Amino acid sequence: MSHILAARRSAVAPRNGAFATLEPHEIAVPVIAALLADAGLEPEDVGELILSNALGAGGNPARVAALAAGLPECVAGLTIDRQCAGGLDALLLASAMVQSGLHDVVIAGGAESYSRRPQRLRTFADGRPPEPYDQARFTPWPERDPAMAEAADRLAQVLGINRDTQDAWAIESHRKALAFQPPGIVEIAGLASDPFTRALTPRLCARAPEVHGTITAANMAVAADAAAFVLVVSDRLAQGGQSAEILAGKTLGGPPDMPGLAPVAAIEAVLQDTPRNTLVSAEIMEAFAVQAIACQEGAKLPREIVNANGGALARGHPIGASGTILAVDLFHQLRATPGTGLAAIASAGGLGTALLLRTRARPAPT
Repeated sequence: MSHILAARRSAVAPRNGAFATLEPHEIAVPVIAALLADAGLEPEDVGELILSNALGAGGNPARVAALAAGLPECVAGLTIDRQCAGGLDALLLASAMVQSGLHDVVIAGGAESYSRRPQRLRTFADGRPPEPYDQARFTPWPERDPAMAEAADRLAQVLGINRDTQDAWAIESHRKALAFQPPGIVEIAGLASDPFTRALTPRLCARAPEVHGTITAANMAVAADAAAFVLVVSDRLAQGGQSAEILAGKTLGGPPDMPGLAPVAAIEAVLQDTPRNTLVSAEIMEAFAVQAIACQEGAKLPREIVNANGGALARGHPIGASGTILAVDLFHQLRATPGTGLAAIASAGGLGTALLLRTRARPAPT
């Protein structure tokens, strides 16, 4: 088996906010340092660092982060890009490395900066000037490759989830987040909590600019900057009640033009041997309120355990880091209330990733 021994994240800062001058590795370094300190491990103990990044200019941001964090030069760093799902997929890849015996200690997570992302230009062979673009292609078929807000609105139409229902979910996300201070946040640039969280009301939702159909600025997550990492270790290094056992993880593809539903199949896969009524917590990505609603209802998850402390609608969406933020928050919830918990996220192109963790009650002192 493999285990999460420690889990940390930065605050989530909306684009052009507190982290606007920081490169992804500059957000990542303090998080990595706190992670190792929590676990009582040294940089020399780390075998690999896996980093999810969706908006960078290529290269190998994981290598940059590993070197900047003072890890040994033999730690090569592995960067992955599965868009929103990458932050959870980095963790699953780390778990596979540990279970295979390749490494005893792997740092896995994501770092993203919407504020510092490079401009994208598509070039042409016929001499036309380069053309700016925002969303990369996720399918070979333009008619099945909608913009994300368009796909979310189509999902709302298919499932009959109206704007009021989406707004109500967003309002509740903010309400719960206001009432809770997440543990595990590393202070960076003077920021030690998620600044976007606010007292959202139906009146504010009604005034929110429309993005596409029923999708508005109030019921979709804002673009943001953040970093989050977990320390995945072998059985030999797991520390009883301090760690969370990785029970299962799965990434599956579905219809590319309906990405919001993709996590449902992944959730079903990881819950094959786990009754839903035994879950104590579920962290479901809220890139859009409709997507979270569709996953909660489609996977038949008890509403009271889903995003009990608020979700991405109340903090923001740093694409490559968002999946790991779910895992970090879940880890700390399960440390406080031992049991089994779920994290799941949808991704562009019709991908869904789910993770199942378990913590056990600490033995009573003798």
